[in-house]
Amino acid sequence: MPAAMKRPRFTRRSKQTPDTEHLIRLAMSLSQSSSRIEDAFWETRLATLVDRLLADGDEAALTGALDHLYGVGGRAYDELADTIESCCESRHIDAAEGVVKHQDVLLIAAPVLAWSRYTIPSGPIAAEALSSARVHLQAHVLAKDARLGLANFLFSPDQLPQSYAETAALAEKLAKAALHGRDVKLDPGVMPETVNFLSDTRYLIGAVAATRGTPMFRWQEEDGSRADSIKQWRLQGGDALRPLLPACATELLLPQPYHAAAREADRASRPYSLRAAVAFLQTTLNVAATDLRAVVAPFYDRQIEEYRVGFTLSQATDVVHGVVWPLLEAEDESSDAPAQIELVLREAGMKDIVALDDRFPLEYCDDCGAPLYPNPEGEPVHAELPEEQAETAPRHLH
Repeated sequence: MPAAMKRPRFTRRSKQTPDTEHLIRLAMSLSQSSSRIEDAFWETRLATLVDRLLADGDEAALTGALDHLYGVGGRAYDELADTIESCCESRHIDAAEGVVKHQDVLLIAAPVLAWSRYTIPSGPIAAEALSSARVHLQAHVLAKDARLGLANFLFSPDQLPQSYAETAALAEKLAKAALHGRDVKLDPGVMPETVNFLSDTRYLIGAVAATRGTPMFRWQEEDGSRADSIKQWRLQGGDALRPLLPACATELLLPQPYHAAAREADRASRPYSLRAAVAFLQTTLNVAATDLRAVVAPFYDRQIEEYRVGFTLSQATDVVHGVVWPLLEAEDESSDAPAQIELVLREAGMKDIVALDDRFPLEYCDDCGAPLYPNPEGEPVHAELPEEQAETAPRHLH
């Protein structure tokens, strides 16, 4: 299950094993607890079982229990999902394990939103650039006495761990480095290829270690705050990371625990992609935002999955660009996504916005796999830039 997709959009039928059934029982018991003391009792047992399954790489038991509980409804699903994520991204190291005091270690991610008419880079980070990022993370995001281990790789979403077990393995590797304030060199040869999109997210990933009971983050200290941390990180950290993303417009998000950071990046990337699309079309087609039209429509599988936005010139019907606005976690037909989309587009300078009520099927191009986008006539079509502009544009325009 990808890092940012804690809440699945639909359930799967999974064969239940004894471990799956045990997970379900413990999560149900935790969800029914009515005191913090009882919470701690069930949390300890649930975390112990999840840790064992992660160590064994038993992804099927974890996802089987999640699927079952999602179909049942109630708090048990959230309790299990939170526990799995916590076990994936955190380590608790006792003083006897080669350290002087008990240590807590947390996997973190620093997301960067980016868009470019050219390829958005990912891959190995040079030692000097990694050292610069480390300095600014230590100064503006982490607590004074926290130690940091960074991966020397700028991850695209395709290159993030694709399962809970893989996430736990990366956390384990980075935790060992963080205890000694070192970095981890990853082999770029084993990383998946990155698909080139007009706008996308890149991640700097590391682990932070602190003596148990002491602050990990700057905003946990008496004179710190999240608002100040993100302000300084965007100013100073931006100077460190921008050289890794040449010819890209960028927006830095607050570095956070891994799964929370990935979900925040998913949420923030939706309006960012719309703003990037408007800016891209203005520069590529040499038109003003007021010369563009946006057609917004819902797309369904078994339930609503996403909204797609097709862009045309104001007086034309050909879709020249498209953006997908996926629904996340518990969002459904009652979400205010259409209003959010319209607000972002109007803030970007657009005035001609058409909202369609039809239930469009979740269709993709048979030849290239790209999503089909709505045109003003209510038809799902391929997005195609005019020939003279298409040659220099990214192949994937969503």
